[in-house]
Parts: sequence; C-alpha cells; structure tokens
Amino acid sequence: MSIFVDTNTRLCTSGITGSEGTFHTLRNRDYGTNVVGGVTPGKGGQDVDGIPVFNTFHEAVDKVGANTAMIFVPPRFAADSILEAEDAGIELIIAITEGIPAHDELRAYNTIKKNGRSRLVGPNCPGILSPGKANVGIIPASFFKPANVGVVSRSGTLTYQVGNVLAQSGFGNSTIVGIGGDPVPGTDFIDCIGAFQDDPETELIVMCGEIGGDAEEKAAEFIGEHVTKPVVGYIAGFSAPPGKTMGHAGAIVSGSKGTAAAKAEALEAKGVKVGRTPTQVAEIAMELLGAAA
Repeated sequence: MSIFVDTNTRLCTSGITGSEGTFHTLRNRDYGTNVVGGVTPGKGGQDVDGIPVFNTFHEAVDKVGANTAMIFVPPRFAADSILEAEDAGIELIIAITEGIPAHDELRAYNTIKKNGRSRLVGPNCPGILSPGKANVGIIPASFFKPANVGVVSRSGTLTYQVGNVLAQSGFGNSTIVGIGGDPVPGTDFIDCIGAFQDDPETELIVMCGEIGGDAEEKAAEFIGEHVTKPVVGYIAGFSAPPGKTMGHAGAIVSGSKGTAAAKAEALEAKGVKVGRTPTQVAEIAMELLGAAA
C-alpha cells in the first residue's frame, strides 16, 4: 500500500498550459501516473500532448473523473484554484505554487478544514511520490524504489537528499510526502505520520523537519501517544546562526523556541532517534529495521 497517491490517482493539473505545468505534468505521466486532464480557464477544448484541457475543475470531474489536483498557477490565482478544486469534489489537492500570500493560504485552509471533503498538501511543496505507483509534483522519482520506509519532510530538497541517502543504503519507500515549509500547511507532520502508522506497507517512518515553528514538537507528542512504528527524525538548522531567519517562510525562530536543538530534544524525549546528518539518518534506519527483522 501507500498513502495519499497510488494507482487509483486520477490527476488533473491547474495551469497545465503553462511551461512548468506542462513539463511536470508530462513528467508525472511518463512515470506512470494516471493523468486525466488539465485546467486552464479559456483554453477548454485544447489538449497538451493528448491530455484534454478543461475550463474548470467541475468539467474535469464530470468528464474524466479527476480525483486529484496539482496546482501550478501563479501565486495570486492559486488560492482560488485550490478552492475551485475543493468545490468540484477533488479529494486530494497538491499545491506546488510558492509565494502565495499568507491571508490567501488561511482562506483556503479554513474553507477546506470547515468542509472536510478534501485534503490539501502544500502550498510551496514538492508533492507526493509513491514509488512504482504515482508521482504528483516535482520529486525526482528516479532516485527511489518501492519498499517500506515512509518519508515526510518540510523541505523539498531535503526530501530528495534524505530519500536519496536512504536509497543508496538499500532502502525503498512506501510514500514520500513533501508538506511544504509555509506558515499554513494544509497537511502537517501529524497527518502524515498518522497515515503511515495506519499503512501496513510502512514499517519505519522518517520525519525531516527544520528550524522554526513548533510542528516538530507537536509531532513528538503525537508520536509518543499514538505511534508504535519506529520513527527517525532529522532537523535541518543545527548550525544556523542565532537570531537569523533562514529558509522557508515558516522557519522563524523566536528565542529558544523553534531551534533545531529544542526540536531534537522534544523528539528524543518521546523515543525518536534524531540524526544530525542525512547519512546518520540512514544509519539509524538500517539499525532499527535490522532490529525489527
């Protein structure tokens, strides 16, 4: 199994006729993802390399049964595109767009949470990959193979780095989820870790965090109360200069709160082994999976 995307995914890209939307949609299709359509207002009836283009998500749902949306439109239009997909009944919305205004993120987040019929991943995220099944987003899928390690990360490039180190150590993945580093993520660590806990294919969970906010501390509490599978943590930013704002919009450190050391301490207090480098994460994973075998 896997979480969020699999062989049942029917993908529709908002902004498919733009250069980035076209490139990554075709790349996802080449991987084997079932791409059923795209949305660009005013260009309905056209196609992109055989993929039909619709004016609205409602048309995409009605005509080709789209159940997953990938958002590749400019920041000023992204929240409306997310909400249109939600209104059309799309179950999973993956927002790749970065630079969406915080108040627009809040508007989309609150509407989706209130209605409770869609899951938003992102914004400002690399997407989701279930190796061998589906790739929705910009994750370089060629690095990865199917197996039993679930990965969730705030950082896009860190997702690739840790995943690649795991792959070089002989591990494969059930699913890799990039949740994005913005202040208002639609899906957080707890959502993903809970899904991995319930996924029979996932035997070990790797959580990649970074400085700023308290998402990792909240995840630590959740892990301590609800997770029985081994979890390995990694926090980027141990060498970050004090007082500096670095990385994502969510990477804001206030005093001693939000530091890499504080996050690692919270996780380790709940039994999570925290690697200081990606290589150390792979070594800990190897140790834990070996012990579980």
